[in-house]
Amino acid sequence: MNHTVLPPGADDRDLLTALKFVLAGQGDVTISTPEGSAPLPDSVRGLLVDAVTALDRGQAVTVEPHRTVLTTQEAAELLGITRPTLVRLLEAGKIPYSSPGRHRRVELADVLAFRQHERARRGQVFEEMAHEETPDPGDAADGFVSTR
Repeated sequence: MNHTVLPPGADDRDLLTALKFVLAGQGDVTISTPEGSAPLPDSVRGLLVDAVTALDRGQAVTVEPHRTVLTTQEAAELLGITRPTLVRLLEAGKIPYSSPGRHRRVELADVLAFRQHERARRGQVFEEMAHEETPDPGDAADGFVSTR
């Protein structure tokens, strides 16, 4: 069960902007209907902020539920890697897992934490690479810079 929402038309953009403003505020947000009202939990509020921001940019949004315990195949698909690569990560202790019976199971929270950690690590590596000093090609006498 997944649900995809396409970006709204131009006439609904003002509603989207108002919704984004309300959700991004500091106070508590409550949803009210004629049947009653309920406070909006922070986790749902964050999801709505992300969804409204994407829709405001003209992007479609899909909400898809996930089980909290995944098979190795499901975890690998979520990370965008092959199942054998995921198994190597599990066996190396990079992602915790359990083995009820013959099959490994991975907690969704652990997979998402690993993905976030890897993104941060890659960002740091790219930042370090960007600050490495490279020779100026103008300094070379013949216009060529030796790379080896």
